[in-house]
Amino acid sequence: MIVFSVFYPATAGARFDAAYYNATHIPLVEQAFKSTGLAAVQVFHGLSAGDGGAAPYVAMAHLNFESADALQASLTGPRAAEVFGDIANFTTIQPVTQVSAPL
Repeated sequence: MIVFSVFYPATAGARFDAAYYNATHIPLVEQAFKSTGLAAVQVFHGLSAGDGGAAPYVAMAHLNFESADALQASLTGPRAAEVFGDIANFTTIQPVTQVSAPL
């Protein structure tokens, strides 16, 4: 399993439409990438930092793929541009991504 994580850093003055993200963007991601190996998606809203301070991220999504090849097939596949193009519809934040695997 490979996890593609997308983090949206809390940024002063930035826009993040959580309702659109949950109702439109995440279903788009699931529809676009399921056929190329997306196995599951988890979405989280930042509540606070570990010390109780402000959350460093507004939101994060963890996309589980069957393999590294499945991740690449999704990120370079025919619907990738549609998924990435939709980001401007819900945020002005530049997302930070990370690819991870279980230890």
